[in-house]
Amino acid sequence: MKRINSLIFGVLFVVICSATSLGQSTTTFFTGAHIIPISGDPIEKGVLVIKDGKIVDIADHRYKIPSDAQVVNVSGKVIMPGLVDTHSHIGEGDGGDRSSSLHPDVRILDAIDPRSYTFKRALAGGITSANIMPGSGHLMSGQTVYVKLRKANTIEEMLLVIDEENNIYGDLKMANGTNPIGNGAPPRPGTRAKSAAMARELFIKAQNYQQKIEAADGDESKMPPRYLQMETLVEVLEGKRTVHNHSRRHDDILTAIRLQKEFGFPMVIDGAAEDYLVLDEIKESSHAVFAHPPMLRATGQAKNAPMNLTSALFEADIPFAFQSGFEEYVPKTRVVLYEAAIAAAHGLDPEIAIQKLTIDAAKLLGIADRVGSLERGKDADLALYDGDLFEYLTHVTHVIINGDLVTE
Repeated sequence: MKRINSLIFGVLFVVICSATSLGQSTTTFFTGAHIIPISGDPIEKGVLVIKDGKIVDIADHRYKIPSDAQVVNVSGKVIMPGLVDTHSHIGEGDGGDRSSSLHPDVRILDAIDPRSYTFKRALAGGITSANIMPGSGHLMSGQTVYVKLRKANTIEEMLLVIDEENNIYGDLKMANGTNPIGNGAPPRPGTRAKSAAMARELFIKAQNYQQKIEAADGDESKMPPRYLQMETLVEVLEGKRTVHNHSRRHDDILTAIRLQKEFGFPMVIDGAAEDYLVLDEIKESSHAVFAHPPMLRATGQAKNAPMNLTSALFEADIPFAFQSGFEEYVPKTRVVLYEAAIAAAHGLDPEIAIQKLTIDAAKLLGIADRVGSLERGKDADLALYDGDLFEYLTHVTHVIINGDLVTE
């Protein structure tokens, strides 16, 4: 049995990856770590087996390892699933411009730099999957994209969700409240009421476009001319895309819910800093929440965000997940795990806090069949830590995505 001592793990780990393509053709056994599978109880001195980029097995120290196996001794480390970021702006991409307040046709996919330094920042925080969005400065900033933070030359190599038939790789980012109003300069709406009216008008146009397509019944000669904005919104109306509506103030949250009820599209309330004021309304509407980071208690729309915001969501039995922050430069991208620790310090059970960064985030994005927990058959996306997850001095030592080491 080829054993590698944990003291020299940092040096030889890279060598193993280069020589055997870790997790690919060679079966690799990680032993001795405290494993947090999320899907079950933590395992002291556990064994995690990966091959071909997938998790093959997970067990305690009694697991029988073949005598000729490739074993990596990670004693003293913590292994858990890579974190799933539900709201990210890494990749240095951009979305809609000042030519309009409504840009449902714009794809963040077309603007992301796959070699951006920002991916390293996210990896340093243990994030392995992310929903990358256009900014929140418009009523509709454009289409999001789900990615794995693996090394790549093209954005296509990073895609996590691929619907080639419909060219769908993510969802639709919307916003209301102060952000899209801006300073009132054209072509921005200028008021909250006008914001809602403009979004409503475009959805009505999308309904009319949808009706024309249905009336054509597959006859190309009767189809309306292609209209990219309408095509995207029809996908929303048909439930193929979820609206991620950035609403911080409680009244903006209610406006978002009101608009959703009118048109019936799937929606997640994003960055809800004042959701604690309208918990009953959110629960009645059955919407999930991408929770405002507890540490990011800014001024303006978020000034009333309480430190126990997520525990209030949990107690109200409202599905939610954490997000790293609102812009790439916000340090929360690198310390998103610390956000969970802050939430735990203010009433949220620590075990639940970890779930909200992993499996629950994956469920809300619809990718839990691949990521979010350490289970047989799932992608080998792992984050290794050198201490207690909620200790501020703990470091992410290694990150593995699809069985490949992506940090050193």
